[in-house]
Amino acid sequence: MAWKRWRAPWRGRVWLLVVLAALPIAAAAVVAVAYPSVAATACPGCYGLQRLAPDVYAESGLPPFRRRQVLIAVEEAERRVRAFYGGRQASPRILACLSDRCYRRIGGGGERGVAVLNRAVMLSPDGVDPVIASHEMSHVELHDRLVTDDAVPQWFDEGLAVLVSGDPRYLAPETAADRCLASTDAALPVTLDAWLRAAGADVRTYAKAACQVSRWGAANGGPRAVPDLVRRLNAGETFGAVTRM
Repeated sequence: MAWKRWRAPWRGRVWLLVVLAALPIAAAAVVAVAYPSVAATACPGCYGLQRLAPDVYAESGLPPFRRRQVLIAVEEAERRVRAFYGGRQASPRILACLSDRCYRRIGGGGERGVAVLNRAVMLSPDGVDPVIASHEMSHVELHDRLVTDDAVPQWFDEGLAVLVSGDPRYLAPETAADRCLASTDAALPVTLDAWLRAAGADVRTYAKAACQVSRWGAANGGPRAVPDLVRRLNAGETFGAVTRM
């Protein structure tokens, strides 16, 4: 379950690295203890992660087949994001753990994956998978394209990520006339906190959000719907006015 615990309007990893580098040693140590996800994103090697490819890191000491597993999952996830958005603008740093100990060390919890500061993706042992990786990469890609992070409600962000990843837990196959596995007429969570509460209480919340996004996309030009939505939101229109939801 991909919960976004780190979502902030900070623009760019370079800025984050400069800030951390400028901190006194004691202050940097506090950041590392209090916010290991942020610190691990800035310095993967400090947390025992080894570079496998540009912006792809995994815990050190993995056998070759495990390193290939990470690279294959990331490559397929990138392909899904690229295919959906018609290209990629974001290049998130990927931090992949194949053990629970590694994932806890970099600040992970019970989720399979998480987007960090909209600039990185952390994958747990259960999240080194194209579905989970592309779900989290979709969040980063969407927010990289938006002028403001709060331009879309959380349910749309999550439903879109399910659609991009093609998660079979929450969507029927692409060949289905209607991909919905669960639908609702009730309002879905707008804020991150509300989303986490709702999704924690009912896992079908993801399917309901994916259903609404899927039907909205199908009714608004298919692949063109999201780029058009982003363009109009960046031009100052509101989400409600653009989608009429």
